Amino acid sequence: MIHISVQQSAIDIAAEMARAEAAGAGAVATFTGLVRADDGVGTLELEHYPGATEAALLKAAEGAVARWSLSAAIIVHRVGPMHPGERIVFVAATAAHRGAALEACAYLIDRLKTDAPFWKRETRGAASSWVEARDHDHAAAARWE
Repeated sequence: MIHISVQQSAIDIAAEMARAEAAGAGAVATFTGLVRADDGVGTLELEHYPGATEAALLKAAEGAVARWSLSAAIIVHRVGPMHPGERIVFVAATAAHRGAALEACAYLIDRLKTDAPFWKRETRGAASSWVEARDHDHAAAARWE
């Protein structure tokens, strides 16, 4: 089972965990990303390219399901304005054993950081700036090739 959602609404962790656990495997690995308040960030706004974003996330999920024989891959990503401490992304991988679930979860977050067309703008006080992709994100994604 693959579930992909790109949404403005808050991520319901309990509902997504229930979805992952319903896949009926022995291990569920998850990652929840929060908006950081680095250097005084007050707002993080994400924009995306509808259709292309979901397609990129689906491709990553399909790759993980095939590579680790997952029973579920879940990616829920927020867009729109968010504030420090809010959930920005939830990823879950459900597999027969923890090793596969943990690796697949890491793969999914690494791939979405580099492959999905999201644009991030940080606001600090009255100033805002676009966030460029970081070299360590590309290095993390490259380890799966």
